[in-house]
This record gives sequence, C-alpha cells and structure tokens, in this order.
Amino acid sequence: MKPTSHHVGFDQARLLRLNQWMKRYVEDGKFAGSSVLIYRNGREVFFNAAGMRNCESGQGYERDTVVRLYSMTKPVTTVALMQLVEKGLCHLDALVSDFIPAFSDMQALVPGATSLDQTVSCTPPTLHQLLTHTSGLSYGFNPGLLSTAMKERKLDFHPSESSLEEICVRLAELPLCFQPGVGWEYSVSIDVIGRIIEVISGQSLDQYFQTKIFEPLGISDIGFNFTDSMKGRIASLYSSLSGDPMDLNAAQKEKNAAQHDRPQLRLVDEENGSPFWKTRLFSGGGGLVGTLDAYMRFAEALRTGKTSNGAWLLSPQTLAFMKRNHLRGDIASLGPKSFAEQPMEGVGFGLGGAVILDPARARTPGHVGDFSWGGMASTFFWIDHSFDMSVVFLTQLTPSSSYPARAELKAIVNGAMNA
Repeated sequence: MKPTSHHVGFDQARLLRLNQWMKRYVEDGKFAGSSVLIYRNGREVFFNAAGMRNCESGQGYERDTVVRLYSMTKPVTTVALMQLVEKGLCHLDALVSDFIPAFSDMQALVPGATSLDQTVSCTPPTLHQLLTHTSGLSYGFNPGLLSTAMKERKLDFHPSESSLEEICVRLAELPLCFQPGVGWEYSVSIDVIGRIIEVISGQSLDQYFQTKIFEPLGISDIGFNFTDSMKGRIASLYSSLSGDPMDLNAAQKEKNAAQHDRPQLRLVDEENGSPFWKTRLFSGGGGLVGTLDAYMRFAEALRTGKTSNGAWLLSPQTLAFMKRNHLRGDIASLGPKSFAEQPMEGVGFGLGGAVILDPARARTPGHVGDFSWGGMASTFFWIDHSFDMSVVFLTQLTPSSSYPARAELKAIVNGAMNA
C-alpha cells in the first residue's frame, strides 16, 4: 500500500517504512495481521493492512476487519461521561456513592497490608479519581491483595457476566488498594464510570453509546456485540503466552525464557463461539468491538470535537480539559505497581488517555501533549495536535506487553514527518 495523494507533511519513502515494519511482524510470527490508518488535517494520508485475520483459514487482514478494542473503549466512555458533565447532570468531584450506594462505606488497605481485613475507613472515590485511575481500584492481572481477590471473584467485567449493576455491587464489597488520590493504579474504574452513565442517563451503556456517540458520528461497525453484518470479517484473537492470555506481567518472563524460539500465536478467541456474540455486560473499560475506520471516526471527533455533519460531540474547551495532565506529576511519580498500556516516565494522564509531558523521558519521539491509549490486544491510537494528526493501529495479540510495537510505530510515523 502507498500513502494517499494527500501526504502533505510526510516524506513518502519514510512513511512507506510502515509497510515493511508490518510485514516483518507477520513474517516473524509475532502478529497474525494488522492495519494502520493515518489522518492529517481531517484527510487520509496513509493506510496499510498486512497478514491474516485468521491464520487457520488463511483469510487476509482487510481494512474492514473487526477487532476486539478492549481498553480503547475507555476514551469512548470518558467522552460519554463528559457529555453528561457538559449538561450539568454531574460534576467530577461527585462521589461514586452518589450514584452507586454500594460504595458508601468504603475501606482501604493499610500500607503493607498482608490480608484483606487490614483496612481503614476512607472516603469513596470521586468521578475524577475514577477517570484518572487514582481511585484505589485495580485489575485482576495487577500484583497485590486486591488484584488477587478480584481475580478469584471474577471481577473482570467479562461480556458474559450478568450486568454492570450487579458486578459493581460485588466490587464495592472489597477494600481499595490505597486511599483515593494517594496513588495511581490501572483499574476497572472506567467500568464503574460506565455504570454511572447508566444511572444518570437512564439508558443502558450500549444504548447511550449508540444514540449519543455512534449515530452522531455516522458509524455502524462498532459496538459491544458482534453483529450479523460483521460475519466473515471478525479477526481471531491470539496470544503470545502459553498460559493465561491476559497475564500482562508474564509476557516479558516468557519472552526471555524462549528468546531463541519462534514466537507462538496461540488461538484464544475466534468468530464462531465468541462471547461477543451474546454480550450481557457492557464493559466501559474494555467491551467494544469495531473496525479501523469506525475508530478513526471517533479519534477524529476526539481531536476536533465535531461529528460527521459538523455538529459538536464535545466542546473544544471540554476536549482541551480532557487532554491536560490531571495528575500532580507523571505517572511514575505516583509510584504505581500496576501494569499500564503506556510508559510511565514523562507521561501524565488526562481523562480517558495518556498525555506526553516529556518525549525524552518517555523515550519515544513525539510532541508534548500527544494524547493516546491502547488495548489488551496490542491495539493503539494517538492524537498529535502539533501535527493535526490522528493515528489508529489495530491487531489482535494479547497481552499488549508482548512486543514494543507501539513505540516502534510512533517512531516510524514521527520519523516520516518533514513539516
């Protein structure tokens, strides 16, 4: 594939390095397939797809391939909440217990706790703390007492669970891993935000997304379920691990142990029999499935605030507020022990995504203010306001810590800029 005729600002030969990079990942057995789409000034400047969406059948990875977006759902959920904030229906210092009473009597583990009963009373997290992962919640794949308890109780907001309402009540029975605001830990907090959106709007999260975000953006190939129109286009999900495909912290250990072996692609989920055909729980933290063009339409709205017909999804002021660093320093300065989808040094966190504070400390070329996030299946997007650019990368390999693909992709794209 070649850059389009509107490749202004890029060196065409350098941009074509993306083709070889994507091809190499497929030939080395690291990715089954992938796709990249780049927009600048609202116009497409590059697209390429490589490899297969299904190794077993040999189906090629195409532009309309449907993938599991996982945590790239988080910015969508954040936009949904900020729409409600703009309407004056909630504010960011409101307590989660104002909307989910089960969180009223909260406990937090004491520093150095060795059991779940070593706690102190604490104030429930605010909406702002939920949005910025400073709430004290966690994920089951993180280290620590709370994470272990979440994993044992299956508090992973899986699509086959009963409902957001029920799982949030179960989550509130556990203590927080630290008092809200004290630290940073990647967590299910945006899933809780999804339930809060349901409470405030009176709609299920899938209905809210459809009527307030997807329909205004004019996109149909995205949602919490696989649909009949997606049949034959759904990518299989693979893992680089021999064990738990969601164990992000095991990826480096296994890679080091098998560094001389050809990478494996173990099938984890495929079109037939996937739980995303019968989604019961709408995970605002990781439940969406969709296509490259569908997510680019959202990314462009996140960059400009405008929908396909020129209406506003969010105001420019609200979008600028979301993309500021909402932490008191970078993520690393808050002493996180959890996994994150981004580097932690030189990187802050806004509402729904990471914000580059210092590209040198983040060790990846880019610009101050670049806004981004990724998903468990190694997907990634970023918005570069300095260059009026949006980039979306899709593949289907879990965990996302398997390879440094995101840093490599960003380096290639920035290396192709000539204006």
